[in-house]
Amino acid sequence: MTDFLQHDLSVAFQYPLRFTARVLDPANPCLRDVVASRADYLPAKVAFIVDHGVLQARPNLFQDIQAYCRQHEDVLRLMAPVAEVPGGERVKNEWRYILDILRTMHDAALCRHSYAIAIGGGAVLDAVGFAAAMAHRGIRLIRVPTTVLAQDDSAIGVKNGINAFGKKNYLGTFAPPWAVINDAHFLETLSDRDWRSGLSEAIKAALIRDAAFFDAIEAQAPRLVARDLGVMGQIVRRSAEIHYAHIATGGDPFEQGSSRPLDYGHWAAHKLEQLTDYQLRHGEAVAIGIALDTTYAYLSGFLPERDWRRVLDLFVALGLPIYSPKLTSHLDRDDDARNVLRGLVEFQEHLGGTLTIMLLSAIGQAFDVHEIQRDVMIRSIELLRNLDAARSGARHDDPVPA
Repeated sequence: MTDFLQHDLSVAFQYPLRFTARVLDPANPCLRDVVASRADYLPAKVAFIVDHGVLQARPNLFQDIQAYCRQHEDVLRLMAPVAEVPGGERVKNEWRYILDILRTMHDAALCRHSYAIAIGGGAVLDAVGFAAAMAHRGIRLIRVPTTVLAQDDSAIGVKNGINAFGKKNYLGTFAPPWAVINDAHFLETLSDRDWRSGLSEAIKAALIRDAAFFDAIEAQAPRLVARDLGVMGQIVRRSAEIHYAHIATGGDPFEQGSSRPLDYGHWAAHKLEQLTDYQLRHGEAVAIGIALDTTYAYLSGFLPERDWRRVLDLFVALGLPIYSPKLTSHLDRDDDARNVLRGLVEFQEHLGGTLTIMLLSAIGQAFDVHEIQRDVMIRSIELLRNLDAARSGARHDDPVPA
């Protein structure tokens, strides 16, 4: 005979997504208001952790943070010197940086009613979010993303992750931030490469959810390449809206199921990042991953040729890659960890359950499949290789297994 008790637990989360410019201008109340609106005790203890790349682009940022906190000392109590961490995947690959972030939070005596304010690209936000979720089992996190990719995608979600055992985001938490503040001013100092690469996540959102949004990106491609900040702001906002709405209303914010629409194209992208030792930006890898799955859908008869060509042409118009030589290396060895198709196995392992890959039936319309035909995927790789060679004038003589 078995005796048991059972209760259903329901926890409501809310976090505002705000759009502003010059968030650290003392005359801008956005950050102050985010803290004051839900703080239990004022002034609230805060600590800032900042991406090294942002500091290089904005050497006065330390002073700006200090001046902002002095101006709003009735709300924000700066508890420690501003901490600096490396940007990019380096901060997610080396455990010592997580310990540095945790030490900053500890030395600042932050508690569950305190705020860790992360300013940086998606990797830094991931690392700080992971540390904040562990410290005291949850310090309040405010994300201030500074790249296109972070503002239009990664900062919006509830995931925090770092890399381990050669796998992307193997360690992580589901912990919603306290708030996300998108400051368009930070995008002005991005390199052209980082400016462009973040657009792949906006294209992803358009492909699976909003054909009109894809049309808009397509129409504005020349102005995006020319670094029109106003147009980029519009693209970032719409992409963020799509991501935020899916997380809030999609019914599976903590990914308990097997389907992840927002990871369209990501099974190959994550693997390519590993295979290139993260020399590919995440957004560049996502562009290739989307190009690959879109080509697979076309060759499988799911997607019309016109739509397939529009997707690839848009990536090319924006200066984003559609192919990497790592796609074709080691394809003859199914058990070789360097075979990109191993990414399917790793993707399924990361999510659990049945392999679930999203494909397109039209721009703006997506569906799930639970099996990938190896021969068709290899043909897709070969087609992308040939298209890339024709476009660039390069030769790709490496054989592709049948």
